[in-house]
Amino acid sequence: MKGLEETGDPQWGEILPQTKLERCGRSHNNPNLPTWREGSTRRDLYTEPSMSYAAAIDQLNAIVPELLAPPGQPRRKFALEEIRILLAALGDPQHHFKSVLIAGTNGKGSTAATLAAILTASGTRTGLYTSPHLAQPTERIRLNSVEITADTFARLYFRVHDAAQKLVTKGRLPQMPSYFEVLTAQAFLCFAEESAEIAVLEVGMGGRLDATNSVDPLLSVITDISFDHMEWLGTTISAITREKAGILRSGGTMITLPQHPEANRILEEAAAEMGVRAVNATAYMPPSGAGPVGPYCVEALGAVVEVDSPLKGAHQQRNLALAIATAVELASTHGFPVNPESIATGIRQTRWPGRLERIERNGVEWILDVAHNPAGAWALRAGLRDALEVKRPRRLIFSCLRDKPVAEMAQILFPLFEQVFLAPIQSARATALDDLMAAARATGTPASSCNSVSQALQLARKGAEGGLIVVSGSVYLVGKARSLLLAGEGETA
Repeated sequence: MKGLEETGDPQWGEILPQTKLERCGRSHNNPNLPTWREGSTRRDLYTEPSMSYAAAIDQLNAIVPELLAPPGQPRRKFALEEIRILLAALGDPQHHFKSVLIAGTNGKGSTAATLAAILTASGTRTGLYTSPHLAQPTERIRLNSVEITADTFARLYFRVHDAAQKLVTKGRLPQMPSYFEVLTAQAFLCFAEESAEIAVLEVGMGGRLDATNSVDPLLSVITDISFDHMEWLGTTISAITREKAGILRSGGTMITLPQHPEANRILEEAAAEMGVRAVNATAYMPPSGAGPVGPYCVEALGAVVEVDSPLKGAHQQRNLALAIATAVELASTHGFPVNPESIATGIRQTRWPGRLERIERNGVEWILDVAHNPAGAWALRAGLRDALEVKRPRRLIFSCLRDKPVAEMAQILFPLFEQVFLAPIQSARATALDDLMAAARATGTPASSCNSVSQALQLARKGAEGGLIVVSGSVYLVGKARSLLLAGEGETA
């Protein structure tokens, strides 16, 4: 494939306007950095009403989800070639910032959010890309802990859309990019435009063929691995781990914790084959006897650091250890200005809603958690132990996607509660309410089928003063319920 400069199309290979570079004060002078031709008004082309945030969302929502194949059509093939072609047409923005790539089944979002907060607290201009979102797609792309504006999101979306459309028209791409590929390209453009010094990137699914794997990371982080997305990643821990290990780089560095024996074996083999240096984050786990809620201390960068995270639960201690180990590695090996104070401050300032998140409303304690697979359900169950012992009544609002083992998740969670409210969610992959009811009947737990998430909140709230209501099973469910609760729904019987 010819270089972009040889295409003859002056719009390709140009991602950064001169005015933007001057405003942001880009500190590195890369002679290969695409520049904005003098007098260009291209940025204005993406501010028309027809290219509004609402229009961008409408177009994004019209894209068939990656994991859903329409009847009679083959499922989408995952490959890195297409995202690389798209990024090249946009000027390869992923080459204009350093990055950390985080893969795993559970905990990668919490690890990413904590690491980004630590880097931001150190004064490093830090991008954060996560998925999925709870309420709005803008949540997925953040700079220094602040999500991008709707206007910026729309402008970036249409930049990516236009470039992709040209590639398809010219026969360079066989199809338009997927939802996740579009958002990944938007994130990379944003971080390049805004002169991010480093981006913390959460892998969407797997690792080897994920769009985020188009970067060349300084460090590769592997969180806990368990069963999920087995139709795509494989039906064994070994197969799933091999996909996650695809984010490793020859001669690079992997940061992880001991976990499932099969996952350990595959990661060790992959590291040995590629000459990867493995960093064990065990040193940053809490001392023996530390509880799952209260703060604890670890030693990092030659000092004692208090770990006081708003992310509660014993499972979060593993994610915190990975974030600390990665921050230490960035400081000691790559020269980032992380110190013990910024580690402690960043951990305290981490904001990552929907993870054992507690919301008090009119005498009712609501706990929102995005547990969406059996491992997440077990972690949630452990995190609820103390609350379940003292709170009455105890109710659960639940839903999940149909590619999840709903019967297994129901067996883990439903018997903990006196009543379960089953709610529909806005996803083409949602489990049918009849199937949810069947799973509930198998556990012997009283359950009610609701017409909407709003109705589920209202029904669960009736007579629940002094009690506990948990919302879990799906990111889609938690996101909708959280928005409704913060807007005041569920406050009156």
